[in-house]
Amino acid sequence: MSEWVRRVSAAVAVGALGVSLAACGEPDDNAPHAGEQTPAPMPLRLATTDSVSSLDPAGRYDVASRTVQANLYQTLLTILPEKPTPVPDAADCQFDSPTTYTCSLKEKLTFANGHELTSSDVKFSFDRLVRLQTPGGLAPLFTSVKSVSTPDELTAVFNLKTPDARLPYLLTTTAASIVDEQSYPANKLLDTKAVGSGPYQLAAYTPGETITLTKFTDYRGPRAAQNDGVAITTLKDSNALYQAMTTGKTDLAFHGFGPSLLEKLRTSDRVQVIEPGTAEIRFFAFHMKSLLSRNPAVRRAVAQLIDRPAIAKKAYGDHVSPLYSVVPPGFGGQSDAFKTEYRQPNKAAAGAILRDANIAVPVPLTVGWTPSQYGVGAKAEVLELKRQLEASGLFRVTLRSAEWPQYQQLTKAGAYDLYQGGWTPEYPDADDYLAPFVSTSGAFASNGYRSAAATKLLQQERAEQNGLRRDDLIGQLQGVVARDAPVIPVWQTRSAVVAGKDIANLKTAVDPLSFLHLSGLRR
Repeated sequence: MSEWVRRVSAAVAVGALGVSLAACGEPDDNAPHAGEQTPAPMPLRLATTDSVSSLDPAGRYDVASRTVQANLYQTLLTILPEKPTPVPDAADCQFDSPTTYTCSLKEKLTFANGHELTSSDVKFSFDRLVRLQTPGGLAPLFTSVKSVSTPDELTAVFNLKTPDARLPYLLTTTAASIVDEQSYPANKLLDTKAVGSGPYQLAAYTPGETITLTKFTDYRGPRAAQNDGVAITTLKDSNALYQAMTTGKTDLAFHGFGPSLLEKLRTSDRVQVIEPGTAEIRFFAFHMKSLLSRNPAVRRAVAQLIDRPAIAKKAYGDHVSPLYSVVPPGFGGQSDAFKTEYRQPNKAAAGAILRDANIAVPVPLTVGWTPSQYGVGAKAEVLELKRQLEASGLFRVTLRSAEWPQYQQLTKAGAYDLYQGGWTPEYPDADDYLAPFVSTSGAFASNGYRSAAATKLLQQERAEQNGLRRDDLIGQLQGVVARDAPVIPVWQTRSAVVAGKDIANLKTAVDPLSFLHLSGLRR
């Protein structure tokens, strides 16, 4: 397998040079020799504990499904490793006006079944996404789009109801994947087949077990596959994942390792382990139904006391990264606003905040947490938070837990002053970390936080098409959130990927939204 991949890579790298030398009468060492057999193509092997719920990009949105969809389908724009702004994939796009976004498709694009990809397919894909409105899908992201028009076969125009600077980022999500209108039903999902124009094509699929992807040689975009394909196997648990990796039954493994198994893998000289920061963040949120939480001095005093590195170390063995803004590093406009506002944990400063607001101490604070949804470190995290707050002498903390379904209801109802939460964005832009807490229609709007200043900045950054000015507005908005402290970011997750020593480009595989782009992997 490795020899075959090396030969393919070498052929691509020196193909033009070989033609030049042959033209000069020099022998071509890359040409097949008489009697030599071409090695059979063999895919890389990927193991995971994730199970795909939908091959259809108009279906449910989860990490496993996104990983497969991102490699099967093409989007108009894409995000490349270490480049936070969208670049062309199937098209070049630009704003012609604040409410008109025009995408010019590349010529001679085709789907894996040979059908031509035109602007009609683009329109069909978006109209279908909005029509289906799949629960758990991303159709609600595109509410600013009034219509998609197609003046010719290579032009798709997005006509917006209101200016929306997020649109280029939204068009990089798997929800914006282009499907073949001749192969996909307009009124229902296609979950067992897939026809795209991405780096790979679907060769085989057994739901809940295996997926085989082979290289699509006619893909025309920046993510051309550097391997022949990928065979994905879903395993039952972390132990099975560990065994597959350490016995050589898989080339790489993703999602499902616990801290103890990762520590074992780190000491092995047979594998490589990377843990890049991912899009998922964890935080503690205040609910404004609580009279205590409604007081900004209480919120600011808690924010002044939290020691993030201590939580990362004691609860998670430093397998997570301390986070000082609701927007993690790597996104445009990000700033460590909480570090700027509160600097280091400081008992005297927190006491002064409460004293100036005439709040008697110790302040009784009820903190909610859930033992299942947020992993094995969740209990250790809230215990460390309780220790920190009570060690200051300023708070008296009562911990209350509930299983996930009930916990969701209790947090929305305001049963806790402060509660443990997590967020994974749906599109790769800072806006999707801020809007959930600031917008009246955001995911955490039920917390009751309202700020005229924050709302105005959110509206301004969404309408601002100048990138530098927009980043400045996003930075200002993070500052407002830090001062008001309706939510206190604590840490950013890392996504562990383990691979054999011979796998190259591993760091470029992890997408900011926590799934894998497989095309850059090679031996």
